[in-house]
Amino acid sequence: MLINLENARKEKGITLTQIASVLGLKKYQTISEKIKGMSTFSFDEALKIQQSLFPEYDLIYLFERQDEH
Repeated sequence: MLINLENARKEKGITLTQIASVLGLKKYQTISEKIKGMSTFSFDEALKIQQSLFPEYDLIYLFERQDEH
């Protein structure tokens, strides 16, 4: 799970739909699945999300995978 991305998203009030829009996707469910670790973001997708929505955060920090316990 991408806990840091999820926490940053909630702190800034950014919706899954907004992230999907940045990537040109129609379904926010795809973003939810990627955040949960069911699939992965490509490097280009991660970079676009970070630069567009979370420029104050480090890319590696945002997309560090963490196991949920």
